[in-house]
Order: sequence, then C-alpha cells, then structure tokens
Amino acid sequence: MATKATPGWGDVKTKLAAFDRVGLLALVQNLYAASTDNKIFLHARLGLGDDPLEPYKDVIIRWINPPDFRNPISVAKAKKAISDDKKALGQPEGLAELTVFYCEEVFDFLAGCYIDAEGFYDALMRMFKQALEYVLALPAAQQTAFLVRLDRVRQLGQELGWGVGGDFNHFWSTAGLACGR
Repeated sequence: MATKATPGWGDVKTKLAAFDRVGLLALVQNLYAASTDNKIFLHARLGLGDDPLEPYKDVIIRWINPPDFRNPISVAKAKKAISDDKKALGQPEGLAELTVFYCEEVFDFLAGCYIDAEGFYDALMRMFKQALEYVLALPAAQQTAFLVRLDRVRQLGQELGWGVGGDFNHFWSTAGLACGR
C-alpha cells in the first residue's frame, strides 16, 4: 500500500490513536529526550519549574544580547522563543513579558555596541508594536508595570537612527498613550 509523500497531522493522529498509555508515554519520553526545545515546551505546558518563561528569556538573551559579543546575534532565533512560548502556553501576560523583555534586551545589547543593520531595527520596531498590543490586551490592572517598561524603551529609541524613535512614538500615540518627551 502506498503512503503519502509528505505525511501530515491527520496521519500522525491516526497512528497515535492506536497507542496505549504506556506506548504514548514512551513516545513523549523520546520526544523529551530528543531536543532541548521539546523539554522547554513540555516544562512550560505542564507548569514545571519556578518560572516557565525563564528558558525563553535565556534564548532571547543568547540570540539578542549574548554575554560574549563575539557570538552572533539572530533576530529570528530570539523571536522563535516568543513563538515557542505562544505554542506552549499562550498566556497573554507571558507574551507581554517576553516581547517587552526582547525590546529591553535589544537596548542592553546596544548599550555595549552598535549594529548597522536595517533588518535588526525593523524587527525591533515590529516587536515594540507587538509588545504594545499584548500589553494593552491585558486587564488594566496588569498594564501599568509593562507600560512603564515600554515607555523606557520608547524613550531609549529616540536616540537611535533608522526611524526607530519616530515609529515608537507613532505606535505609542496610535495606542492612545501620551508621549512624555
């Protein structure tokens, strides 16, 4: 019997239906052992550890603000941490925390060196906008601390080129927030 060239989720789901509890646990154990990403995902999804966001923050630091400046940076890999958290937990407060944290880490990185790459700053502007959207979707009582942090990021953005400050101010004012400076 011929099988499809590229199996999909439906094929996997059909095969999984035949597993018993022990077989399914063994499969999950194998996936857990197969990669760090799988471990992080399962820890977050199952609420294991003190801070389920910590591994995602570590990834953001590793790829946006590496401790050793000789290590490469990767916007895509840092953003993947936020996407992975969204798949694992998808909690609005966690997404707000990670997107604001990403923006803060960019400025921590820029405090030590300069990068001349338009894509890096474009990604920062998109992340700032996304962070603002996540924060404003939270209940009002949870927004304040995040908005204070984002306003600090907005103010730091005024010192950069690439139109960062202007875009930050535009997103801020479009959200109905007053620019303090």
